[in-house]
Amino acid sequence: MEKGLYEKVRESADHIRSVVSVKPQKGVILGTGLGSYAGSLEEAVSIPYADIPHFPLSTVQSHSGQLIIGKKSGIPVVMMSGRFHYYEGYKASELTLPVRVMHALGADHLIVTNAAGGVNPHYREGDLAIITDHINLMPDHPLRGPNDDRLGPRFPDMMTAYDADSISHIVQIASALNISLRQAIYLGLQGPSLETPAEYRMAHILGADLVGMSTIPEVITAKHEGMKVTAFSIVSNVCFPRSVLTETTVEQVIAVVEKSADTLSMLINKYFETWKP
Repeated sequence: MEKGLYEKVRESADHIRSVVSVKPQKGVILGTGLGSYAGSLEEAVSIPYADIPHFPLSTVQSHSGQLIIGKKSGIPVVMMSGRFHYYEGYKASELTLPVRVMHALGADHLIVTNAAGGVNPHYREGDLAIITDHINLMPDHPLRGPNDDRLGPRFPDMMTAYDADSISHIVQIASALNISLRQAIYLGLQGPSLETPAEYRMAHILGADLVGMSTIPEVITAKHEGMKVTAFSIVSNVCFPRSVLTETTVEQVIAVVEKSADTLSMLINKYFETWKP
């Protein structure tokens, strides 16, 4: 008989605890081109995803596939260097299992990063954004199927999916550091093909500033678990209006993100330095 989600989460968490005893307070998911941030953790212990029971495996370029537990400014952190995507063939409930494991280990706040296309005509390549809301157009939902009340409620409310206090604090930090930080609405699609010009225009008409292929399933799952969520994007390419649209490769996306990664790292570092429980 196949094990239920709750049992899988517990087995994953138990294995991680057998390797490292640190109880994390915050979880971090590093997106495309941001894997280098994992090297900034102190007292870090790395566990390959392949060694953790029930964990998916990363198949995407620039996603290393390591769970790293350590400290950031003295705060215990569990960090995913490499995430999973629906387009890799996983169900939404499978690719978000690590978020549940983070919560089971003790994390009550999830910080997510990603690379995203800009559909706000005022955005430019390399811009940083903090996500304030999202539009979910992905074809699978991480909570579809029977609900286990031990993990969260059947109908979690998403009105405050992104933590307003964290957003306010980070906006203040960015201002103090003279970092330009957009406040953005993120629209999620399944991928892996990049969108057509008509789809970019649709995202713009719907009110999105960014479009991407990740993040939303993790955010929904974190809210289901009762976690706070903060999410950042780096604008990897400008997708609207059509007059500025060019063909894009994953290598170009990574190159753009890496140029802005240090600035985003500085912002997240300062957040950890000034965080008060």
